[in-house]
Amino acid sequence: MPSQRQRPILIGVAILVVAWLAAIAGYTVAKNSRMTADKVRSYAESIDLSKLSGDARLKAIRELAGKLNGLSLEERRKARLERVWQQWFEAMTEEEKGTFVELTMPTGFKQLLSSFEQLPEERRRRAISDAMKRLKETREQTTEGDEPPSDGETNRPPVLSEDLQQKMAKIGLRTFYSESSAQTKAEMAPLLEELQRTMESGRMFRGNR
Repeated sequence: MPSQRQRPILIGVAILVVAWLAAIAGYTVAKNSRMTADKVRSYAESIDLSKLSGDARLKAIRELAGKLNGLSLEERRKARLERVWQQWFEAMTEEEKGTFVELTMPTGFKQLLSSFEQLPEERRRRAISDAMKRLKETREQTTEGDEPPSDGETNRPPVLSEDLQQKMAKIGLRTFYSESSAQTKAEMAPLLEELQRTMESGRMFRGNR
């Protein structure tokens, strides 16, 4: 039997072991429950939206939106670049597209709209151009070493065309967004998220004096 002197040491060791095992278990649970772009893709591929109707259809759309919102910044970017939700979006009605877009808008979207409106046109144009450049670089890094796309999307731009970018810079993000279709809003999402990161880092306002 352990002596009186050894007992506190053994109790302390036991507590440390229990805490260590609890930490490992917690990490494992968190890791397994963490949402990823692959899990979102698996969910999207497991359900044929065209075969659903009524409440079941709306529930599925909200479920997909919730999974996208549960992604980390990098996983969300990966999911958008890989267009894991595109097949669903194409099967949605205009009303459903609008709902889905609103549910998956970037956090702080209203603040982004207000901040962007304060910038002069040239600064808006530069912010958009820089964000598009980063999106293109990210897309190239993400697809580096992958099999060439079989659907003709090899040279597909990450988001908005040059004309739409110029229009956005000219009339402002708030006006452009309010006048856009649900499809255009969905295509804007990666750019809006990149602009959001730029705003939070302070880069958007540098030189705006």
